[in-house]
Amino acid sequence: MLALSSRSGRQKEAVDTSAPAVRCVGLTKRFDTASAVVDATFELPRGSLMALLGPSGGGKTTTLRLIAGFEIPDAGVIEVEGIVVAGAGRQVPPEQRRVGMVFQDYALFPHLSVRDNVGFGVRASADREKRVSEVLEMVGLGAEAARMPNELSGGQQQRVALARALAPNPAVVLLDEPFSNLDAALRDIVRNEVRQILHEAGASALFVTHDQDEAFGLADRVGIMLGSKVVQTGTPEEVYTNPGSLEVAKFLGEENVLDGIASDGYVTCELGRLRIGATEAADGPVKIAVRPESLRLHPEEGPTVSAEVVGREFRGIYKLIKVRLDSGTQLSSVMGLHIPVAVGDRVEIAVNSTVSAFSA
Repeated sequence: MLALSSRSGRQKEAVDTSAPAVRCVGLTKRFDTASAVVDATFELPRGSLMALLGPSGGGKTTTLRLIAGFEIPDAGVIEVEGIVVAGAGRQVPPEQRRVGMVFQDYALFPHLSVRDNVGFGVRASADREKRVSEVLEMVGLGAEAARMPNELSGGQQQRVALARALAPNPAVVLLDEPFSNLDAALRDIVRNEVRQILHEAGASALFVTHDQDEAFGLADRVGIMLGSKVVQTGTPEEVYTNPGSLEVAKFLGEENVLDGIASDGYVTCELGRLRIGATEAADGPVKIAVRPESLRLHPEEGPTVSAEVVGREFRGIYKLIKVRLDSGTQLSSVMGLHIPVAVGDRVEIAVNSTVSAFSA
């Protein structure tokens, strides 16, 4: 289905309402001899919240800047609601892409009030005051409209920046490490507020983070970005339980990597014969990844392997236990606080779920 999209300073163009909010195909960007983004291909479905998750310096922010139009790609195509905004011989200016941006440091204008900050992007709109009031109420700052940015808390400044991005009714909102400037106690609160605001606004949003808990807790979809490439996309559950590569498994905290021999959907290794999950690996030598929470101590049934407890870390809501098999292999297990265990104990261990296997 096609509709007309209104863009300031441009002729109206046909928008494919069935197209994703953003589609990037083969997106590549280099700075001098360094590759910041390499052949990135992914889609942001309309109305969804997606995270680009990866280590610092992996090209996540550059990807946002390419979509926003602040950088020009060396190769690839970017579409916003089915319209090419970069690539294929075209480079649409940032102000004409219908893309809202929330910067890491919020970038509020210190000399403007909250209302004027939010209204900055809709200055030419006939219903500017109405729209500004709407989004301020949406983010819960209607009563703070006359205040200055330096009079607000970090969480309130975050919401002002989000309101400013939402005011022009963008096709997509981009957020660059949106919670990194908040202390831990405030981060969870603001994160839930932002998710609720975006969903209530029906917004399509893409944010970048290096925090796995943040990505999994906030996003409908996650794109794993390693080595400047988007190597896997899916729901948080999909990418965690079925990592597409050993590299992804290790990045997501799969600390237990073992050698094994795969055959008929099972793998034989030091921990016994284990069922392989959705990951595909040819029969023969494989590397397997066992999630720490799948490695149980003192299992009540099934075959077990003997090990010695060599480390114990209290993590608040759980304990991380290090065990050593008789072969010398060390593994990690996540346990509840109520299970007693001490360094030096001999324990029986077993795996209580499927494992990921990758051809060696």
